[in-house]
Amino acid sequence: IYSLCIEQHPLNICFRAPQASQTPTPTHLQNALFGMGNPLLDICAVVDKDFLDKYGLKPNDQILAEEKHKEMFEEIVKKFKVEYHAGGATQNSVKVAQWMIQEPHKVATFFGCIGKDKFGKILKEKAEEAHVDAHYYEQSQEPTGTCAACITGDNRSLIANLAAANCYKKEKHLDLAENWKLVEKAQVYYIAGFFLTVSLESILKVAKHASQNNKIFCLNLSAPFICEFFKEALMKVMPYVDILFGNETEAATFAREQGFETEDIEEIAKKAQSLPKENKKRQRIVVFTQGKEGTVMTKGDKVETFPVLEIDQSEMVDTNGAGDAFVGGFLSQLVQDKTFEQCIRAGHYAANVIIRHAGCTFPEKPDFH
Repeated sequence: IYSLCIEQHPLNICFRAPQASQTPTPTHLQNALFGMGNPLLDICAVVDKDFLDKYGLKPNDQILAEEKHKEMFEEIVKKFKVEYHAGGATQNSVKVAQWMIQEPHKVATFFGCIGKDKFGKILKEKAEEAHVDAHYYEQSQEPTGTCAACITGDNRSLIANLAAANCYKKEKHLDLAENWKLVEKAQVYYIAGFFLTVSLESILKVAKHASQNNKIFCLNLSAPFICEFFKEALMKVMPYVDILFGNETEAATFAREQGFETEDIEEIAKKAQSLPKENKKRQRIVVFTQGKEGTVMTKGDKVETFPVLEIDQSEMVDTNGAGDAFVGGFLSQLVQDKTFEQCIRAGHYAANVIIRHAGCTFPEKPDFH
């Protein structure tokens, strides 16, 4: 919840993800996608308006837990029927990418911090079941992070208690030779904006590596509060961002905070695209989803809108994880050198599957061609 190319000619903007000199055999895909973020155990429940009001929650939002929310995690388990899922935005996305690809296993590497406890054990099992190559930094000061997903109708309010996820340390994990080798092995990197609250220095180390080696670095705006309260950290990473993801609410907040003086999503995408960029060999791509409205993507000097797959209201279970799933679908094609149009199609497919299931869960196999 908290809730990507190989050598290309300079500014050769043909809107394909880069072509490798040969089609990668499946084994070349192992560890080709790298994600780093906040691993959280999701606690999902359908709640009522009274519950939201009691804890001052908006129906559709994502926030970090404060003191007033501490009892909420216990109350939700006692009062409502809950489901547990391995979560955290980046972990969700790489999990979906792996599901879309199926074979080989361990296409995605994931780094994050957990506690040495029961929830940490569950997260490790879940990552293994999803065939993600998770290398967690384990510590005993803080328990494994949790995220309450409070669902009302097709809205979802997310309250994350980062706990252990907050304790990720660059020098104790990312800098270790065996871990850095996995970073170097990757071609595509994805980090959700939520991780800006945890370890900016880790993000910058990975982002600079991607930029200097002409690989693809992707970042998600993730939540309005990131654009607002972590603006400085966000803008330190922005020059290295090859693909920027976000939804319409995040895009609007980002535009306001950056003084773009427009509320038009296509204009915001163009302005975000033209922010300063380190690696001049590839133009930044900006992708903004808008729920059931079309997805906006910058294309050279143009902006294109791609319609989402239609879904009958009665088939929707909840929208929790839909944004993460979209990114996961997108990344699954990007890492295989498909066109950006194909990446969007896969993103729409994955999101469409996820909203038919509780939380960020999916059937055994995808049906995507």
